Amino acid sequence: MGTKRKKYADYIYQYDGRDGFSFSPGIPFEIITRTHSDIIPGSNYYFVHWVLEHPEPFLRFGHPPHIHKNAELLFHIGSDPDNPEDLGAEVEMYMGPEMEKHVITKTCVVYVPPNFVHCPHRFIRTWRPWIFIMADQGPVHTEKGYHQILPRDLLEQEKENLGRFVDEGF
Repeated sequence: MGTKRKKYADYIYQYDGRDGFSFSPGIPFEIITRTHSDIIPGSNYYFVHWVLEHPEPFLRFGHPPHIHKNAELLFHIGSDPDNPEDLGAEVEMYMGPEMEKHVITKTCVVYVPPNFVHCPHRFIRTWRPWIFIMADQGPVHTEKGYHQILPRDLLEQEKENLGRFVDEGF
């Protein structure tokens, strides 16, 4: 007698890491899950990972300035149940074409409107693991770099790292 497949089993997805995405060695992230419309038809793009302890920035630069076609939500979630507002980390987030700097140390969500320039996004230090969720409000990830707004000295310094960030969906 065979096992009967449940009617809504396709609505429960367990990430197994076989989609080919991974972080470079030395980046203190551990993927929890990742999905998009090619994995679950009709789903938006979501990416969730742990940020593990690190006493100093592991990248000098972080993710360079860019835009997306759809709105994006960036969740920074602390893991201390006795103090859930404390992120356990320090993160820099730059917003707008003038690269307005914000320092994040509390659990929060950053709303990024469609076609709004944002980043660099730098994970400065983490003293307690926390969860990062990127929720793109579209079925696939889109990205167009705005590297030209970086200060000239930083652009020259990071030229080789910028090649890791390619335009998608534009």
